[in-house]
Amino acid sequence: MHIPDNYLSPSTCAVLTITMLPIWSRASKKIKGKLGNKNISSIGLLSAFSFVLMMFNIPLPGGTTGHATGAALIGILAGPYQACLAMSISLLIQALFFGDGGVLAFGANAFNMAFIMPFAGYYIWVILKGFSRSDKWGLVSVFIASYLSINLGALVTAIEFGLQPLLFKDVSGLPLYAPYPLNISIPAMMVPHIFVAGIVEGLASIGVYSFIKKVSPDIISNKDYPQLNPFTAVIALMVAATPIGLIASGTAWGEWDSEHINRVLGYVPSGMKDGINFNSIMPDYRMPWISSESLGYVLSAFLGLLLILVVFRLIKTLMSRDVNVGLDQ
Repeated sequence: MHIPDNYLSPSTCAVLTITMLPIWSRASKKIKGKLGNKNISSIGLLSAFSFVLMMFNIPLPGGTTGHATGAALIGILAGPYQACLAMSISLLIQALFFGDGGVLAFGANAFNMAFIMPFAGYYIWVILKGFSRSDKWGLVSVFIASYLSINLGALVTAIEFGLQPLLFKDVSGLPLYAPYPLNISIPAMMVPHIFVAGIVEGLASIGVYSFIKKVSPDIISNKDYPQLNPFTAVIALMVAATPIGLIASGTAWGEWDSEHINRVLGYVPSGMKDGINFNSIMPDYRMPWISSESLGYVLSAFLGLLLILVVFRLIKTLMSRDVNVGLDQ
């Protein structure tokens, strides 16, 4: 679901990025006003959880791969605005350092996974949990909300792909960017998400939700304080287990490089061929200077987690300065 650069037109990326600007602004104001700076680290921990979770690739129908995101779960645990910030930072680190999702396409990926998914998951969960207060229904609600949110995110992504050949063509009538029309992009995205990825997302969500409810039950009922200290050990274990994500071979649908597209279509759309190419330091979570793929994957997970926590530490410091300035005035 991570859209690479040059799959969407620059104008599409610009529109989606501009759309995200007021959402990010609102999220930062909500977090600052509701949480203060003392719980920013907890939001950073949730962001790190999503980052590591997305490294566990699973095989999907058609020979592609996918992964859970945790977007709906984070929305349920901490609230949709907090989830928006957590997911956005995770996606930014993925794009800049690991080439997972494009830099130009960051706004589009944030719209799909940091806005659509956590907000949809949260509000679906709020509606569903109102039907019953039983623990079993609570887990069912989490599963349904997570399942529907990732499928909604996949549908929006598929539409963004499918609109490209309709709106952007070269002088010969060939697609400039993503070459897959809606009648291909929607089934290609939705079938694996409906039958596999959505179920994995739902199961992962109820597993983590059950654990957190057991060790820190106040998180579920009080969004003002998401204290996640027991969750740190879970993330550490996930980092150590990330090589499991290497078992699934293949690439996620719509994330192929130019060589693969050329083999499939016999040509590469000119907008993709001549577009920007940002070379990340550790593409595909590999460290070229480390011969062991598994070790490189684990170290990439650890580095990504560390970078995310550093970013949230900086955010916490800036918020503290704002508070101090306000008091001085």
